Amino acid sequence: MSLTKKIILLIKRKKMKLSIAESCTGGMLSSTIASVSGSSKVFTLGLVTYSNQAKTSILKVPQKIIKIYGAVSVQCCLSMVNNLSKISKSKVCVSITGIAGPKGGSKQKPVGLVYIGIRVGKKVVVNKCNFKNKGRIFIQKQTVKKTLNLLVQLIKRDS
Repeated sequence: MSLTKKIILLIKRKKMKLSIAESCTGGMLSSTIASVSGSSKVFTLGLVTYSNQAKTSILKVPQKIIKIYGAVSVQCCLSMVNNLSKISKSKVCVSITGIAGPKGGSKQKPVGLVYIGIRVGKKVVVNKCNFKNKGRIFIQKQTVKKTLNLLVQLIKRDS
């Protein structure tokens, strides 16, 4: 059984719903979830909040957070996942923000830096990842893979 199918079955068994807000993955995680038959029973909402404006207007990330810490930061990722939880009313929420490249990186924030926020009930975890810069698609796929692995662990832990 695929990891994605396992996640969907776990969420379904716990009678929860899933919502996703992604930036650098451009909908790849939502697409991965939606590709599994039966996902409509648990998958409520998938947003691609790619621009800073989308993060502030749709996800209500305070402009101050983006101005001070940047869109690719723990603070932004945390705000994204917590606000998504309020908007969607889902018990399982995921937020992703990062730099997929090939441009846009800096010494402080290199290409491949990604933050993955996961909220299951009231428990929130933000994971910082530094993926090797092997190209945009590689970074996006690695982010989705890492997110699915984190999701299955956190959902299992929530009892």
